[in-house]
Amino acid sequence: MKVTFHGGAGQVTGANYLVSSGDTHILIDCGLVQGGRFSEAQNSKPFPYDPASIAAAFVTHAHIDHTGRLPQLVKNGFKGTVYSTPPTRDFAELLLYDSEHVIRGELEREGLPSLYTPEDVAALMERWEGVGYHKPVAVGPFKVTLYDAGHILGSSSIMVEAEGKKVVFSGDLGNPPTPIIKPTEYVSGADYCLVESTYGNRVHEDFERRKDLLEDAIEDAVKSGGVLMIPAFAMERTQELLFELNELAEHGRIPKIPIFIDSPLAIKLTGVYQKYQNYFNQEAWNLVRSGDAIFNFPGLKMTLTVEQSKEINDVPSPKIIIAGSGMSQGGRILHHERRYLSRRSDRKDIRRGDRGAVQAARHRRLLGARRPAQASGVGAPHAGFPAFRLYRPGRSGGERCPGAEDKGRACR
Repeated sequence: MKVTFHGGAGQVTGANYLVSSGDTHILIDCGLVQGGRFSEAQNSKPFPYDPASIAAAFVTHAHIDHTGRLPQLVKNGFKGTVYSTPPTRDFAELLLYDSEHVIRGELEREGLPSLYTPEDVAALMERWEGVGYHKPVAVGPFKVTLYDAGHILGSSSIMVEAEGKKVVFSGDLGNPPTPIIKPTEYVSGADYCLVESTYGNRVHEDFERRKDLLEDAIEDAVKSGGVLMIPAFAMERTQELLFELNELAEHGRIPKIPIFIDSPLAIKLTGVYQKYQNYFNQEAWNLVRSGDAIFNFPGLKMTLTVEQSKEINDVPSPKIIIAGSGMSQGGRILHHERRYLSRRSDRKDIRRGDRGAVQAARHRRLLGARRPAQASGVGAPHAGFPAFRLYRPGRSGGERCPGAEDKGRACR
């Protein structure tokens, strides 16, 4: 069995791993490289292998840096099957259509051809099958099994078995404890582990502490009669915020004020979360079984259309607006920031723990106009594994692969 790295090694994005045994080839992930002009050139390059020679592709999770070149793969001759968990399939369909629209606009401004079309996404989805955790898939000499990575809903670590060896691709790993998502599942018996460690040296802020800070921010907005704006990524962060706000509201920790989710993509993705509640962790699942609608509570309104978004302006303050993009670099949040941020009573809550972003947000250019802003930072986890879960103190060679102690091999 041979593993060739065509992305996601020496760089964070663009995960793409070719696994070969004899004449059979499979892929683990096929993602876009993200970040500036360099990424545009990288994503436009021909694949370093023949897409028609690939028997199957397995996807760890739906983020675009792991799925974004799959439509190109189909466009260039891939005839195999794509496998992932059912939630990953449904998330990816929404994200790929959205990404196609965004990327096409960016490339057109640069005079470059589109990477793929909506028709390519549709052709891809016809080849995409959902498979549950712990249910092996046979592809030629390979046996491939998915395990819960705890990164986002439906994310997977992938074990590939062939030629008497077992190789685990961790995919992006979770950051327990996280609301909604189950903890990362340990995989037993691997000969080799290929482990992501993007946030391997960072321990993120405690969930309860983060919730307390959110409560404080809401109380400040109410006291000042202002607007609390929270830039949030459509996937994962928006749903975590809804979970936190629902809990705060049900326990009477925040007053009843209007809360708007002003992101069509986030609303659609939340629908996928609701479809796959059986993938929730035990706490969230128990709430659902008790009849708690964790993504819906008094005062919450989801605004799909542009007209509904504009109507938010007519709602008296105080109020909360959650909108994309998560980095305030596009999307509806910019329009709200332009309208409200120059008012002293209004506040922008940056939920990333990025000190530079907070400083920049305090005085920034929005849609051509420079505006002062009251901004504060509240740490929020990117789904990454903290250092103490990758390496345990007292082991000179790094932590052994979970369950692989009998093999005597360290994670590589």
